[in-house]
Amino acid sequence: MDYAHQQLKREKVFRDPVHNYVYVKYQVILDLINTTEFQRLRRVHQLGTTSLIFHGAEHSRFSHSVGVYEIARRIIESFQKNFMSKEPGDGLWDDSEKMVALCAALLHDVGHGAYSHTFEQIFGTNHEQITQEIITSPTTEINHVLRRVGPDFPEKVASVINKTYPNKQVVEMISSQLDADRMDYLLRDAYNTGVKYGTFDLSRILEVMRPYKDGICFEMSGMHAVEDYIVSRFQMYQQVYFHPVSRSMEVVLNRLLQRAKFIFSSKVHNDPQTPYLLLPFFQGDFNLDDYLQLDDGVLNTYFIHWKRYPDDILSNLASRFIDRKPLKSVKFDKSTADLLPRMRQIVEQSGFNPDYYTATDNSFDLPYDAYQADKKQIHLMQDDGTLVSLSSVSPLVRAISDRQTGDNRFFFPREILKPDENVDLFQPEYDEFNSHIRNDKLIK
Repeated sequence: MDYAHQQLKREKVFRDPVHNYVYVKYQVILDLINTTEFQRLRRVHQLGTTSLIFHGAEHSRFSHSVGVYEIARRIIESFQKNFMSKEPGDGLWDDSEKMVALCAALLHDVGHGAYSHTFEQIFGTNHEQITQEIITSPTTEINHVLRRVGPDFPEKVASVINKTYPNKQVVEMISSQLDADRMDYLLRDAYNTGVKYGTFDLSRILEVMRPYKDGICFEMSGMHAVEDYIVSRFQMYQQVYFHPVSRSMEVVLNRLLQRAKFIFSSKVHNDPQTPYLLLPFFQGDFNLDDYLQLDDGVLNTYFIHWKRYPDDILSNLASRFIDRKPLKSVKFDKSTADLLPRMRQIVEQSGFNPDYYTATDNSFDLPYDAYQADKKQIHLMQDDGTLVSLSSVSPLVRAISDRQTGDNRFFFPREILKPDENVDLFQPEYDEFNSHIRNDKLIK
């Protein structure tokens, strides 16, 4: 038997809190899980700074990735039972696509870095591009495993991540409005944060999912299960992913890395606290091996050292991050945005550098996107085989997709709201600052 379909002598199972079991019966999947690059994902949190707000959210990109693989495996199992292709071009499932789909599902997040989204903002990295590089680079263990399947197999798997793979059923299984990736992270994030918003009927959705010639759709009888998924996703964005304190800690992390970049990219590096593993990124000249050296623990170790660094801003920001001292924030809109320059000025007059201790952020363009009707629609198949878009037949989903959600926030040091009672040097500034805040909003 060729390596692509070589089965283990006994099916291996991984205990999983969300799926109960993750089933692995192919050698190539087990070999990919055991690669250096995939094992690194154990050391990268799935939700970054969110674990500082929801203390149970310590789960990793590793657990999510094997979960996405398991959902993809279940989808394929359903397609094999119910929708196997009988002749070319009939729009049903071609089982020769199975291994590329399973490998892409498993590896879809392998390029995520330490504190992924914040790191990307500072250093201009892109986890999807790096995922493809890890898959196609001859220097990685993952590439060596994939090339055992076939010389062009790494490129096939990478093209699924890049959404250029010719079979849209495989692409949409991994990346679409309702895919294995989103279904796993909603259930997994809800479980680990302890909230109920993200729960939905996964079994029912998999039961009504089916292939068609242009991708994946859902039977009309399953509309309410799909609606439930959309509402769950909407609630998770509002209550967990857009949580203002999580965004505050991301701002602290952002400013901390910016300050470190300013300090360490412009000095002689004979300091024992020099972050040698970060220098290639500070200097804008890094390679794949440099990237793979980093994980959340590496960054946290540097941050702990920097708490005692002689630069006051760096040490203070490191302490704020490691000891969970978030910035405070208030909402603002177009009517109050003109107050921001004065608010920043007051922060500066109170002894804080506004470049590092103020920020504006909105939850409209964070890396998590809510269901939007302008993206490729979720389609439902009617009894006669014709397709209709979910938002055209579901008033509930239409209401959510037409509504712009999120807010704009201004971040600043919490000390300005509650200054030390023994210090009244900046009392006039504090009073003016506080006069513009009421009920979590900036006011005139």
